[in-house]
Amino acid sequence: MNNLDKFNKPYNPQEVEEKIYKIWEQSGFFNPDNLPITKLKSLKAKKLKSFCIIMPPPNANGAPHLGHALFAAIEDVMIRYKRMRGFKTLWLPGTDHAGFETQVVYEKKLEKEGRSRFQMTPEQLWQEIWNFVQKNKGATENGLRRLGASCDWSRSKFTLDSDIISKTQDTFIQMHKEGLIYRGERLVNWCSKHQTGLSDLEVKYEEKNNPLYYIKYGPIILATVRLETKFGDTAIAVNPKDKRYKEFIGKEIEIETLLGKKKIKVIADDAVDIKFGTGAVKVTPAHDPADYEMWLRHKDEIQGPIEIIDKFGKLDLLRHFPNSEEAKKYHGLKVVEARKLIAEEMEKRGLMVKIDNEYKHNVGACYKCGNVLEPRLMPQWFVKMEPLAKPAIEAVKKGQIKFIPDRFKKVYFHWLKNIRDWNISRQIVWGIKIPAWQCQDCKEWIVLKEKPERCSKCSGSKIKQDPDVFDTWFSSGQWPFLTLGYPNSKDFKEFYPTDAMETAWDILFFWVARMIMLGLYKTGKIPFKYIYLHGLVRDKDKQKMSKSKGNVIDPLGALNEYGADALRMALIIGNTPGNDLVYSEEKVRGYRNFANKIWQASRFVLMNLDDFNTDKNIKLSAIDKKYLKEFETFKKKISKQMESFKFYMAAEGIYHYFWHIFCDKIIEEIKPQLSNENKNDRQAAQYVLYEILKGSLKLLHPFMPFITEEIWQNMPLKDKKVLIIEKW
Repeated sequence: MNNLDKFNKPYNPQEVEEKIYKIWEQSGFFNPDNLPITKLKSLKAKKLKSFCIIMPPPNANGAPHLGHALFAAIEDVMIRYKRMRGFKTLWLPGTDHAGFETQVVYEKKLEKEGRSRFQMTPEQLWQEIWNFVQKNKGATENGLRRLGASCDWSRSKFTLDSDIISKTQDTFIQMHKEGLIYRGERLVNWCSKHQTGLSDLEVKYEEKNNPLYYIKYGPIILATVRLETKFGDTAIAVNPKDKRYKEFIGKEIEIETLLGKKKIKVIADDAVDIKFGTGAVKVTPAHDPADYEMWLRHKDEIQGPIEIIDKFGKLDLLRHFPNSEEAKKYHGLKVVEARKLIAEEMEKRGLMVKIDNEYKHNVGACYKCGNVLEPRLMPQWFVKMEPLAKPAIEAVKKGQIKFIPDRFKKVYFHWLKNIRDWNISRQIVWGIKIPAWQCQDCKEWIVLKEKPERCSKCSGSKIKQDPDVFDTWFSSGQWPFLTLGYPNSKDFKEFYPTDAMETAWDILFFWVARMIMLGLYKTGKIPFKYIYLHGLVRDKDKQKMSKSKGNVIDPLGALNEYGADALRMALIIGNTPGNDLVYSEEKVRGYRNFANKIWQASRFVLMNLDDFNTDKNIKLSAIDKKYLKEFETFKKKISKQMESFKFYMAAEGIYHYFWHIFCDKIIEEIKPQLSNENKNDRQAAQYVLYEILKGSLKLLHPFMPFITEEIWQNMPLKDKKVLIIEKW
């Protein structure tokens, strides 16, 4: 029998967790190749059941947060359960360079130091961010270890590993050859603070209250919020069904502007809302996505885009009106300043009819800094999404990929059916270089991994690489097959498609849908069979956690105070898929108390097993048999919930059974039997307690791995192994 002195004091996770994690790592069983099931000679390899999860790679730009703790807890439950069920399990960890997000984090650091990325060479900035990320990568991995993550660290990947970079570039080259990637000049979402374009998904729409100006354009009065773009107007648009403007459609009218008189054409387009303002709108193709689309439909009728706002979000009028004294008044002003001055000048000249100061509308802002985005017409690399979306829709329709919860399937279909081409160029340093080169003589683009000596079109030798990098989601969208060593590795052949992708619902489009599209495109197979979407962690007031609100909770603090098992239970119980989770310290404290209850109950059982003989035939009473039969039924119920991904129900069920059935009822009722002079009665009582404790530790293990492993190591078992590979 093991030394039970440790059980005489309350459970102390700080004394247990590091020691237990070392035992697991030294056992080698995080690596699927070392699992006992893989060594069985009688089991044919083709019949070996495998189970694989690719970890959503945490951003390697800061300390672990509760979001990391949440996904680690849920995925570790899946992995530990399947490992105990005899599956060859692989949980492959990794970290994400997180392109734009990491560069934003580092730029804030530079600002605090009184430096700016615009004062550094790209090479210097890249190296500094690399060093910064290498430090944070270690902190992230250590945080996951402390949470008990039983992933195979020997297979860990980073999104800037050389093989990931190379294969990401290969995909770009292949897609370009097949016409799925093109270089085009189109309106993109531009952040003037961070000086980069963003994809449509990175736009955060906020309702704002802005003045709606009613202005005179000759005989027509129209409404606009964006007075500052009027210098780039190329038309007035009305709805063809609007009888008020029938006489003007197709004609040029003369209007008075702040820069003098000008002729402008009136066009008819179904996209114009008759009920908005006066039913007439100005068309500024260079600074509004809807206007740009309108221009594409009316190219033969009206002038092309005139860009009058520069990349810094300031009016750039002298480029178009170099001889205008009036233009100098507005040139160089920021958008908000220019809007105010233009309104004042138009009122002075009688060109302003009225101003509605109560107008509310959605405004696109940068999702990181919150600055209003300025659409800009600029050349970028785009992915044609429609051909990729169709197979991704079909895979879910056919049931090859299942959503948990199922309701997100509708959201997924809606987005893919209305998808737009994806801008994958980023004007930042931190990321994977786009393998594209431009000849400076003929301006031809050459898509190759290595720099060509000469241009294939003009034989010119002045060739420069595109300074842009990929949108980070272009590389992470290939994560499942790239991490497994696509196309020829043993891991890829054995574990792809993976079994489950577990992640937050808010990156369904950023990441999950793109993994499906790129996985099907590149491998011809789905990347995973199940998509488990967890909610966001909110504070006790149900507010989303954010650094700006000051309500971000460091999970390491909870680990130090209450232990990993308590934190894991608090993050799993009550956490239904797709719904946000309210986090409170009181909840974690409650499960710390539960850990103590497990510890005390185990102490009682173990101290009463000194003379227990597991080999002896024991005659059980009717009540003993009833306890064991009920426990068998309960185990089947929990197993069914685990198979159905209802981990929140399984964890809560085990909690209630152990505390209220095993501790409060069975142990209390069986205590007199333990002190019975009849040896068989005592043996029967020992057997019941032994079997239920042993089974309970197995059921609890995926959720509370540290305390269960520690107790398991003190159980009187034959051929004792670590609990992580015991049979479920």
